[in-house]
Amino acid sequence: MNANELYNLMETDFHLSVCRDDWSNMDMNELIADQYRERYMGLVTDNTDTISYVYTAVFPSQDVLKKILDDERSGALLFVHHPMQWVMPKIPVFDDIPKASLRQLKERKISIYNLHVPLDANGEFGTTFNFAKAVGISMTDEFCEYYGVNVGVIGITECQTISQLKQRFESAVGHEVTLYPYGDELIKDNKVALVAGGGNDAATYPFLRECGINTYMTGIMNMKTGYQPSIDGHNSAKENRITTNQQYLD
Repeated sequence: MNANELYNLMETDFHLSVCRDDWSNMDMNELIADQYRERYMGLVTDNTDTISYVYTAVFPSQDVLKKILDDERSGALLFVHHPMQWVMPKIPVFDDIPKASLRQLKERKISIYNLHVPLDANGEFGTTFNFAKAVGISMTDEFCEYYGVNVGVIGITECQTISQLKQRFESAVGHEVTLYPYGDELIKDNKVALVAGGGNDAATYPFLRECGINTYMTGIMNMKTGYQPSIDGHNSAKENRITTNQQYLD
């Protein structure tokens, strides 16, 4: 497929014109596309005019890059949710893709395309929006504005208890998750809140209490030494929280 045709389709489908993002902490070296330096969305590296293969990943980790390079393909696209590598428990947690790896991708004619906020925004392709459907939650409202879009879902579940909801969570993600039982076992009014990766945002918890919600499903919530957002989020939670500690499921 012609690369520009694909990029134009994604530009429309993910509503990039109404989204914004900030990856200014990334090394904007000479291998990064000019348009990415301007808006931090879309084409990160422009290395091919024709796309015959597409890889998808949450992070461009060393394992992901090795897999792509080991396949010895050219004319490919790596579509990522984050343009930087995630390295826990390192502070800060994001690392640049090594320039040596970027050069190898350029030689192989493999481009990188990144959508973070546009992919998290509630809608047809939204991460939280679709996860809510996967665990049987009917959306009634939105919350958690992030760079101008809502990324959180409030909805109704058939589950009566947090233990039941935890089982659905585990079934959806395919591994065990962690339950922080800070509230009652019963889910109040069958009403829950979800944010795919917002477990470290301390401002979320007072809002949920005001809404009368005692159950929150979220992403990473490990309290890392020295990582203040995680510490604040952990200390301020008063409602039950079900969270995945799998780093690749941010």
